[in-house]
Amino acid sequence: MIESGGWTVFDHMELLFVIGLPIGLAKKAQARAVMESFVIYMIWNTNINYILNTWNFGVDMSNVEDAIGIKEIGGVATLDTNLIGALLISGLAVYLHNRFFDTPLPEWLGIFSGSSFVVMLGFFMAIPLAFLTAWIWPSIQDVISQLQGFMASSGTAGVGIYVFLQRLLIPTGLHHFINQPFEFGPAAVEGGLLNYWFENLSEIAAFDGSIREIFPQGGFMLQNASMFFFPIGIGAAFVATSKPEKWKKTMALVIPTAATAMIAGITEPFEFTFLFLAPQLFAVHAALTSIFAMTIYAFGLAGGFAANIGGITGVLLPMAENHLDAIFIYFASGIVLTFIYYFAFRWVILKFNLKTPGREEDEEVHMYSKKEYKAKKAEEKGAASSDEGLSDVGKKALGFLNALGGTDNIADINNCTTRLRISVKDPDQLENDAFFKNYGAYGVVRNGKAIQVIVGMEVPKVREEFERIVNDNVS
Repeated sequence: MIESGGWTVFDHMELLFVIGLPIGLAKKAQARAVMESFVIYMIWNTNINYILNTWNFGVDMSNVEDAIGIKEIGGVATLDTNLIGALLISGLAVYLHNRFFDTPLPEWLGIFSGSSFVVMLGFFMAIPLAFLTAWIWPSIQDVISQLQGFMASSGTAGVGIYVFLQRLLIPTGLHHFINQPFEFGPAAVEGGLLNYWFENLSEIAAFDGSIREIFPQGGFMLQNASMFFFPIGIGAAFVATSKPEKWKKTMALVIPTAATAMIAGITEPFEFTFLFLAPQLFAVHAALTSIFAMTIYAFGLAGGFAANIGGITGVLLPMAENHLDAIFIYFASGIVLTFIYYFAFRWVILKFNLKTPGREEDEEVHMYSKKEYKAKKAEEKGAASSDEGLSDVGKKALGFLNALGGTDNIADINNCTTRLRISVKDPDQLENDAFFKNYGAYGVVRNGKAIQVIVGMEVPKVREEFERIVNDNVS
């Protein structure tokens, strides 16, 4: 029972991506975007099921359990589009949400605004998309299978290409298209590498030969093998190239971030510093991780080798009895990799005078996060500040917030069918009714600190914008 429950995440990976993508990409009302994404995705799969059962399209639906390329998602037998379908449809749902969630409808159609309108649009778009999927996806499955088969059958070179692309694409998020079919899909083994590894761990650990010999597909699990070593080399390079007056600050910064990366596998501070300060360092990083994976794979290592907490419990301890030589090779190669990282990064930093931590002219030493990296990119593109470009609903919400005395005067936010219900700290700070009506309110009901702004049927959207603005101001 415990094992069965433990595979829940892997068995329903598509649904998790459909739910998770809107959380990160929806610009407003993320919870509603999640619901919309799930509904549209299931409509699309249900349409595919109906189409295949009615017109076939060369796909045999008579025996779903044994059919190749068919998967049951949410109780619906559909084409196995894996994470590609999940990402594309949820991406479409997020686009529709960001574009049409605030679309004003006539008052008599107000009940269909917001999420209802987004799902309606998704419903009609899912029909041609389902036909298109049923028509072309079986052919795409063949092409994808051949491409994945090329990497899977290319031995050490295939592992190197896989690890390089996976690492290089991390900043864009497209690395999921590379690793997910291998880790959770059938690109290397049926059911995914992670599933296969843990199901056969005892057999692999008991094998007398090399791990690669019994599990050659495990080379595609080596993308994280360098995580224990490169933070040391990179951190040492940052310290060695820092200015003398910033040496101690850089050391104090590098030690905890390196320790976090080594123990927990959280390498974001390092990797996004490369992007923020010097993209060429990230290219070097991707190349070195690829070379390291190829090297240890050539020496007979395979599987999820890593020296963080997960790697110790999932690989090193089970392999210690019969594969101690592999563990020795792993750490010996890793030590060499650490020095290579140090000298390579040190040379590139000094050669191109890169402003890595400790080398800044007038800034405090710090490691950059993904959020800061994205903010920098937005700034470079001339993105508008958070208080610009508000939708009509956003402007209405901002007007109501100002009329209610601003963010500091808000104690609680709620709504009913037509009213925005706000608890304020000081009712004396409120503007008169005319101010509210100037921003589209039908009226205001005041009962001490309990205020009701009569908005109409679009009140859910107004509340979402109201909460977003308040949260932005607080943060």
